[in-house]
Amino acid sequence: MAKSKTPTRSALPPEQTAQSIEITASAQIDVEAAAGEGATALPRFKMVAYTGSAMRVAGWRHLVILDLAGLNIPSQMRPIRFSHDPASGVGHTDAIRIEQGQLIASGLVSRDTPTAREIVISSKNGFPWQASVGASVEEFEFIREGQKVHVNGQEFAGPVNVVRKATLGEISFVDLGADGKTSVNVAAIAATQENIMDGETKDNGASTASNNGTVTQPKGESTDDASKLNGTAAIEDIRAQALAETSRIAAVRRLCAGQHDEIEAKAIREGWDSTRTELEILRAGRPKAPAIHVHDQNVSTQVLEAACMLTAGLDEPEKHCQEQALDLAAKRFRGGIGLQELLLEAAWANGYTGRNFRDSRNVLKFAFNPGIEAGMSTIDIGGILSNVANKFLLEGFFSVERTWRNITAVRNVSDFKTVTSYRLVGKDQYEIVAPGGELKHGSLGEEQYTNKADTYGLLLAIDRRDIINDDLGAITTVPRKLGRGSGLKINDVFWTIFLANTDFFKVGNKNFLSGADTVLSIDGLTKAEVAFMDQVDGDGKPIGIMPSIMLVPTALSAIGTQLFKSMELRDTTASTKYPVSNPHQGKFRVEVSRYLSNASYTGNSAKAWYLLADPTDLPVIEVAFLNGQESPTIETAEADFNVLGIQMRGYHDFGCALQDPRGGTKSKGEA
Repeated sequence: MAKSKTPTRSALPPEQTAQSIEITASAQIDVEAAAGEGATALPRFKMVAYTGSAMRVAGWRHLVILDLAGLNIPSQMRPIRFSHDPASGVGHTDAIRIEQGQLIASGLVSRDTPTAREIVISSKNGFPWQASVGASVEEFEFIREGQKVHVNGQEFAGPVNVVRKATLGEISFVDLGADGKTSVNVAAIAATQENIMDGETKDNGASTASNNGTVTQPKGESTDDASKLNGTAAIEDIRAQALAETSRIAAVRRLCAGQHDEIEAKAIREGWDSTRTELEILRAGRPKAPAIHVHDQNVSTQVLEAACMLTAGLDEPEKHCQEQALDLAAKRFRGGIGLQELLLEAAWANGYTGRNFRDSRNVLKFAFNPGIEAGMSTIDIGGILSNVANKFLLEGFFSVERTWRNITAVRNVSDFKTVTSYRLVGKDQYEIVAPGGELKHGSLGEEQYTNKADTYGLLLAIDRRDIINDDLGAITTVPRKLGRGSGLKINDVFWTIFLANTDFFKVGNKNFLSGADTVLSIDGLTKAEVAFMDQVDGDGKPIGIMPSIMLVPTALSAIGTQLFKSMELRDTTASTKYPVSNPHQGKFRVEVSRYLSNASYTGNSAKAWYLLADPTDLPVIEVAFLNGQESPTIETAEADFNVLGIQMRGYHDFGCALQDPRGGTKSKGEA
């Protein structure tokens, strides 16, 4: 039903126009004659066009709900069609309203078409017609699994798409819908006779059989035997036509036998007889010419990326791909896409004419060289592999410890040159303004700290064996390894610099404490807090920065968490000392790192711990990233001539440096 090409959330992108969505609902039509006087009247209908519920819509990966609160109804007169076909008009609405979370419409069967006549006649015969709403989508929201949303007075659980803004286009009668809760009621109103469809209007002052299906008697004129006979003959004629039409439709359906749905629908709509229908069925059954390979134009770069992510099992692919691309990928590559198939699809799009992967060298040549054949549509397989690999690169990068990110300041640098920072501690106090309003000049002071970014990287390859084995997992495993390697490297560089701190945390800087009373406890934490808060600037005045982070090794994780969360800490030793209240409860956020006590690093200790300022206030360490890129980058290309396969390289530009000693204190935790 829906042919929408939209992102996961909010308004459609500028390059996309509003797309249509068709919400289909069950409908029941009753035709009845209502006696009365006056001018002839057209058959009327009244329908619950949409109940506000969630329905399965073609082209959308998950259920769709049309939010009636955001539905724009341009006018009360909207077209009524059959199966959304502009050539199959039925009538128009004259009233559309929203009541209790439902879309209600009523109007007239005002078109003089075979379709309109069939709908009314078939409904008199008891056929259960259904309704479908056509609207253009302007904005929608994707509700993820585990979330709930309230729409149209109902509560729905994700995953589900909620169309928040749409414009009503038309409403159609269809013969199959999705929502069995709605209904349509069509009544053909007559003046004094039974309803007569497809009659002919006469203007001779006698009884009138109009083309809207009614029979009227001119006002003030008596009915004689001749007029009665004329009316009866007209009724009998219409009944004969209705019987013939019903017989024609039955013959068409009998010939199609449920195996030629498209032919059956077209035959009924266009009034084919049994001979024409049988001829079309015979034509459809003729042997077709030998098949030739033509690249599927629906297979785009976005669809291939979506197929890779679905096949590889990436969590929440909706975050990375458009709904329509995921839908097309799921339909086109039902069993998942293999590495060979991925490369062949790209090669075909770029002009490769081979049928299989036997000529692997040429497949790779075309796949990695878009535009090699003039006039061909192009797919950049290198870009696809890089985009897919980057998603799994990030999975690997974020799978390792990231405590470093919570205790460091981050700097954005534009090149690999050394950069200098100036601290304003002690130089940023305002001065009294003398009469005349002249402000005194401040200065940056002499406290400088430097940092610079370097490049770290690694090259891995997907060799020919992986390609021949059709192992798509290779393009997920390799980038995961590259991402994990980058995460481990930044940890290694960061903690090597942080722990080599004997000249940074020292007695001379008044930020190093040692002795048995520095063990992590209420008393030890109190001592460290006092030392931190007693630090002064170059003028001997308090720096005014408060500690906020307690950094501990794994062995001190439990006591650190107790000091942060517990309201009471009881000492039941023989000294009978009971410090019931914990004065540090909720003060200092606990960060734990396994690197602090790892024997591979100089300065490691399982007993030493740190009290640090918030890195945005006064950092003890800083990490610089080139152009603000905090995660690594991966690139994919065809391997060098002497290597059969695909190569991937991952690289990361960053640097670390210690900054201001007054941003923290170190407690040795022992004598």
